[in-house]
Amino acid sequence: MPRDGTATRDRILDSAQRLMLDRGFAATSVDEVIAGAQSSKGAFFHHFPTKNDLGQALVARYAAADVAHLHAFMATAEAETDDPAQQLVAFIRLFEEAADDIVHEQQNSCLYISFVQDRRLVTDGCTEVISDAVLAWRDVLGAKLEAAAEGGLAVAGVDLDDLADHVFVTFEGAFVLARTMGDGRHMRAQLGVLRHLLAALLGVATDARLASAASAS
Repeated sequence: MPRDGTATRDRILDSAQRLMLDRGFAATSVDEVIAGAQSSKGAFFHHFPTKNDLGQALVARYAAADVAHLHAFMATAEAETDDPAQQLVAFIRLFEEAADDIVHEQQNSCLYISFVQDRRLVTDGCTEVISDAVLAWRDVLGAKLEAAAEGGLAVAGVDLDDLADHVFVTFEGAFVLARTMGDGRHMRAQLGVLRHLLAALLGVATDARLASAASAS
């Protein structure tokens, strides 16, 4: 069977992601990425003509995975309850429960943060990829918030898009806090605070499973 190079490309991207999450884009060299991938310069430049091409491919893959997580966790929350407000709280709880694994995978950091600070990547269009991912979060969460508001729940004085963005900002800020303090538990803690605040704002239980059990009884 002919080899299409996909496995090599993925190894290079995996190596780059590990290094860039730890050091940032600018501080990571092509040679270090190649060594981490156990590849060759020829293979690297076959797939990525420049380091910036690598950065663009990496952030595109990262953003796609981020949006996939968004939809997967929301689908799980929707399976728990029909109430959109409770779905939002369940959505946060699911990420909270998975926080340790998420932080371990991301090495207490976020690729978005590293990449939006690099001017070369900004001019090469990486910010547009990141913006699309942020807007995906806003669209999904905003739609749930609108549905919750239509159900009679009061979120007076709060713009729903701003609230949706706040959820995303809390996720990113929790990465920064965990990284700064050297303790991944901050991710779980901040998501727990967010869950309680969102539940209070929407007027629902902090755990949709408990609310469902109570209504069933």
